[in-house]
Amino acid sequence: MGMIHLTPWDLALAALLVLLLALMSWRLHLGVERRILIAAARSTVQLMLVGLVLKVLFAQTSLPLIGLMAMVMLSAAGFEVMQRQKRRYRGIWGYGIGAFSMFLSSFTVTVLALNLVIGVEPWYQPQYLIPLLGMLLGNTMNGVAIALENLTRQAWESRGRIEARLLAGGTWEQAIGDIRRDALRSGLIPIVNAMGSAGLVSLPGMMTGQILAGSPPLEAAKYQLLIMFLISGGTGLGSVAAVWLGSRRLFDERQRLRLDRLRTV
Repeated sequence: MGMIHLTPWDLALAALLVLLLALMSWRLHLGVERRILIAAARSTVQLMLVGLVLKVLFAQTSLPLIGLMAMVMLSAAGFEVMQRQKRRYRGIWGYGIGAFSMFLSSFTVTVLALNLVIGVEPWYQPQYLIPLLGMLLGNTMNGVAIALENLTRQAWESRGRIEARLLAGGTWEQAIGDIRRDALRSGLIPIVNAMGSAGLVSLPGMMTGQILAGSPPLEAAKYQLLIMFLISGGTGLGSVAAVWLGSRRLFDERQRLRLDRLRTV
């Protein structure tokens, strides 16, 4: 049995569930109905545009165009990480820490997977690179955002304890060490939970998509395992990089705590 193609009417029926959710929010006075509708509209426009762009990329396999697409994805992910922070770093650091961490982790893991694991030729084949990079960026973005949010929140709440440790002769790393560990743990929780519940509680997105498209279930499971292992590595690398850069930014060259480098949104 081949893949069943969805019509606009099929999508419209599914969209009624989003409208129902917005109606529930309005009826229960949750105040998020506008955000729900805007998010649904954004996802519709963005996914349709991406579908059109990928159609062009798949036909050409042009490295410059693929690189441009990857940079747009990274830029959007960096912006989303910054937007999720209640206390953001001032200046370019507010955007740069998240974007650089995701570039370092997601791009590295993607290139390694395409060359050493999947072995696709050329390695920048958009059919493999763009979906793989998208999944890595999306999940790494969540881990980095959660880790940075916990880092800045705990540093602000524990500023007295941190300064006491500095006055006692500790280095900046010692003064904020326990906070960094807590931030890293929080950033890894989503992917750890996803791996622990995969197959038993839920069928992850890629596996479900492949099965719906007609792939053998066992082959779909193999690809899903590959993706989850890559995501876990990327999330870990990204969270470590973001927390290290973020915590270092909270101290100056004389190892003084500088919370004035944060701004509350």
